[in-house]
Amino acid sequence: MLVTSVGKMRLEKPGMVASGVMDETGPSMVRMLRSGAGAVVTKSIGSEPNPGHPNPVFTELKGGYINAMGLPNPGIELFGKEMEIAAKNGNIIGSIYGSSPEEFSALAVKMERYGAAAVELNLSCPNAAGYGMEIGTDPSVVGSIVSAVKSAVSIPVWTKLTPNTHMIKDLAMAVQDAGGDAVVAINTVKAMVISPMFGKPILSNKFGGLSGPAIRSIGVRAVFEIRTVVDIPIIGVGGISDWKDAAQYLMAGACAFQIGSAVGTKGIEVFDTINSELERFMKDYGYSSISKMVGVAHE
Repeated sequence: MLVTSVGKMRLEKPGMVASGVMDETGPSMVRMLRSGAGAVVTKSIGSEPNPGHPNPVFTELKGGYINAMGLPNPGIELFGKEMEIAAKNGNIIGSIYGSSPEEFSALAVKMERYGAAAVELNLSCPNAAGYGMEIGTDPSVVGSIVSAVKSAVSIPVWTKLTPNTHMIKDLAMAVQDAGGDAVVAINTVKAMVISPMFGKPILSNKFGGLSGPAIRSIGVRAVFEIRTVVDIPIIGVGGISDWKDAAQYLMAGACAFQIGSAVGTKGIEVFDTINSELERFMKDYGYSSISKMVGVAHE
């Protein structure tokens, strides 16, 4: 009943681990697959090791978290060892970031070599200069990157979009027109927190990305809008912590969803819990499959 497909990729369960959560090592990714996730998206990986921003890079607030990690990662060569461990156990989606079509393509080729079932292009991180959102808000740039990566690999190419724009539908259409296999929406919302006691921003980078329940309605709206302009699959992400949240994304037009912050607040059991409760809802309301739920809010 919970089986779904993202294009040609079959998922036994519709929920995936979002990039940046329990996905930095091979064993941690395997653990998430065994905890009810249908797939795991890796931490975003670049060409070279990156220490990220200096602390503080993370803070909790009402309704979620704000982080400004700055894309810390060991680089693609070292991460290959983790991929080879994880990819033997299930669907691992390699998240990559770069500053040009050529860099994205080179990273995608290596991810495919290491066993990735698909690549997810991070064109939406709001707190890394020269990467992510800074190059992901221009439809022509997005299209050129997607096209280059599609020409370089045979595995599916997904593109994660930013909500920090009024052009998210245009970005989604650019992905589709360039031959992209799926759209992932959304990444974090650009935000900040100021300490009244110190009169200064809490994060060293000043700005960060807001995640958690506070952005769920933004994500659902984005998926709903994207569904009206593209035919390729959509993966919904942002603020999902229970089956009702997941169902909203599916009904808005997503065929699968990703969970991040809730892994921190509810533990890795969140996947099994959502799976069982979503299945119970489907039986009670007459949905024989995930595909029957996808996009029903548009009818």
